[in-house]
Amino acid sequence: MSDASAVLSVRARIRALLDEAWTHATEGGALPGVEPDQRPAIEVERPGNPDHGDLAANLAMKLARPMRRPPLQIAEALAESMRAVPGGEALSEVSVAPPGFLNMRLSATWLERVLDEARAAGDDFGRVDQEQPLHFNVEFVSANPTGPLHVGNARGAFVGDLLCRVLEGGGHLVTREYYFNDAGAQIRNLGISVIARKSGEAIPEDGYHGAYVDDLAADLPAEVWEAANEAGADREGIVADWAQERVRLGIQESLERLGVHFDVWKSESSLHTEGWVGRSLERLREGGHIYEEGGATWFRSTTFGDDKDRVVYRSGGEPTYVASDIGYVTEKFSRGFDKLIYIWGADHHGTVARVRNAAEAMGLDKASVEMLLVAWVRFVRDGVEIPMSKRSGEFLTLDELLEELGVDAARWSFASRAASSPIDVDLELARKQSSENPVYYVQYAHARISSILAKAAESGLTPADDFAGVLEGDEVATGLARMVLRLPEVVEDGAREEETHGITTYAMELATVFHAFYRDRRVVDPDDPETSAGRLALVGVTQIAIRNALALLGISAPQSM
Repeated sequence: MSDASAVLSVRARIRALLDEAWTHATEGGALPGVEPDQRPAIEVERPGNPDHGDLAANLAMKLARPMRRPPLQIAEALAESMRAVPGGEALSEVSVAPPGFLNMRLSATWLERVLDEARAAGDDFGRVDQEQPLHFNVEFVSANPTGPLHVGNARGAFVGDLLCRVLEGGGHLVTREYYFNDAGAQIRNLGISVIARKSGEAIPEDGYHGAYVDDLAADLPAEVWEAANEAGADREGIVADWAQERVRLGIQESLERLGVHFDVWKSESSLHTEGWVGRSLERLREGGHIYEEGGATWFRSTTFGDDKDRVVYRSGGEPTYVASDIGYVTEKFSRGFDKLIYIWGADHHGTVARVRNAAEAMGLDKASVEMLLVAWVRFVRDGVEIPMSKRSGEFLTLDELLEELGVDAARWSFASRAASSPIDVDLELARKQSSENPVYYVQYAHARISSILAKAAESGLTPADDFAGVLEGDEVATGLARMVLRLPEVVEDGAREEETHGITTYAMELATVFHAFYRDRRVVDPDDPETSAGRLALVGVTQIAIRNALALLGISAPQSM
């Protein structure tokens, strides 16, 4: 990665400046000291009304109680100190507004220097350095291998991959993980369904009826079929084992096509064979959190706020999903992760408490176990919802979606809304290559800049070596520069909030501001090469910001359209 200053956000720089000003004011006697345990965090935000400035801070109001002074008086002292300390030239104006806000406007010359750094950072611009990066384990998709991924349960693929990209952009380490059930009733039903098709019999009502079952039956290797039909063989189990692995590989291929790669594929059965379930339950038993009742073995989850206790072994001795979940959370922490994120469908809300409670009962960090519940998505064609049911075989597969929309449009559709918000995806709109389609609009801005730079080169014009003087007196150019330099903040916010829709919002806003700049300012002007050079440099760094924002979303940045 490039030097940290090249990727440090404007907001972080001004926060550091305000911290320095606070120290200066205290040491100079303008403000009283504050005990360490009373020091509030310094927050710098963008004001809702841009007329108030580029950035604002409420530190004076936070300091009013510990300093026992009016916030306006504190704000005035901080403003005066910000003008005086080294680095204060970053601000062209610092003003105070009731009841004690500090409103700050960035100077054009300072913005020009930060633009130089952004351009030098190139592909690293927007990425954030962390002094103490966390190692996240993000488990997502995790659909059972009983059929191809359909677009209903594939939302987790989009959400999970986008979150991983933003966490990495925010300076953290990420391990992507897929957990799948390779045993149990659902997998056995898949084997029964394949056998029925292979034998020319009707599939049971609770089996799987999609056309993919016909394909599995047709592709079933002769040696597997022969082994399944040997005397005393577990016929359904043998066929199910082959079928689920074949389906899992198909799921992996579909996800790779989407650009989603997993570092770890973890099977439920391995948690039992490797002893994680047994050791975890013994740990709970030693803590007094396991009891026997009605022939079953129970986890006393109500001790930790759950609405009921949970069965871990049925009366017949079969382990439940709860047992696997408990073993899994222990196994994950054994690998040294700082935080576990599970991305589940909204229908898994009942599972949240039992996993987090089990972690707490075993002395693990409950706060480091987080579940993001992803709302369902509806796909609409010509105003009619497309049905989704793996058992009935009525569904649009992920592969079919990618074939119809392409990876870029599909990714944008999911990235543009909070994961917890239900969405309708209009397939006709997502296919359009026009300004109505947001991803096309942003990609067109990138391609348009490529065209501008090529046209300039043909005219013998080249971008300026630095941005000195490019923004001075030009509010339109300054507005574009401010928007370009917001990218690191957007990445910081996305990583902190564990959401991605801020990236798509930023990309749209940047493309809009760029298109307006190009409309209002002549960029390629052979009669004014000096002005053209500065504006070419500005559109060039704009292209870097657009490209890097799209890369965070896993979306391509075309040179021409």
